Amino acid sequence: MAKKKVKKRKEIKRKLLHKYRLVILNESTFEEKISFKLSRLNVFVTGSLFMIGLIGLTTLLIAFTPLREYIPGYSSTRLKKEATELTYKTDSLIRTLNYTNKYLDNIRMVLKGDIENTVVNRDSLFQQYKLDPASVDLSPIKEDSLLRAEVALEDKYNLFERTIDKKNLVLFTPVSGPISMGFDPNEKHYAVDVTAVTDSPVKAVANGTVIFSEWTADTGYVIIIEHEGGLLSVYKHNGSLSKFQGNIVRGGEVIAAVGNTGELTTGPHLHFEIWDNGTPIDPTNYIDFN
Repeated sequence: MAKKKVKKRKEIKRKLLHKYRLVILNESTFEEKISFKLSRLNVFVTGSLFMIGLIGLTTLLIAFTPLREYIPGYSSTRLKKEATELTYKTDSLIRTLNYTNKYLDNIRMVLKGDIENTVVNRDSLFQQYKLDPASVDLSPIKEDSLLRAEVALEDKYNLFERTIDKKNLVLFTPVSGPISMGFDPNEKHYAVDVTAVTDSPVKAVANGTVIFSEWTADTGYVIIIEHEGGLLSVYKHNGSLSKFQGNIVRGGEVIAAVGNTGELTTGPHLHFEIWDNGTPIDPTNYIDFN
């Protein structure tokens, strides 16, 4: 039995190593063109190496060339990166849009005067879009304390401090004249009506940026200026406007002319309002109209 196994192994080895000649002849003249000495073992090894090389080359082509994007179900890294960036941009745009809509709603309420003074909570106006402070570690670190002390020391001797102190706020008079109707939150009249001659100049009460300058059906020509510290000044029923949205104005600069425009007007006058972060305040506390 053992002899048969040995004999069988020798036979297999002989077949693998047995030499063969592969000859390529000219069919017409039977002239030998090319000949190769082969064995079954050589053919098997050569074929295996060729298949391995072909598989490796195919893998490299798929992994490092754009051909991989043609494989069904494959998502390229570039597309994933672009999708992620678009997601971040979309989230940022939605957040900006929410703030803008809330800001426009506030401006719309200012224009209409349709707002309850006791309902407005300026501290929670954007609360739904803010992070929960409880989830943020607000404990000061050493570097923060040193920076605060340094800034406080600089501010103490800063002669050009521009922060508005509303307790000692002094504003320019937009137009001089008798007040025909005063500030009355109970009647939803969050303004003072100052009687003046038609075409009298209307002046900005402080430095700021014009954020609204248009015609409205109810209050005629209206201009709204945004000042530092969340302060808004509103001028309604003007006869004409001298400034437009986006213009930067200085305190005392002419921005409009007194008129009698809009359906709700009762004669030539200036309907003047001041809003502090969404809350109406009495202009007579800061301005002398006489």
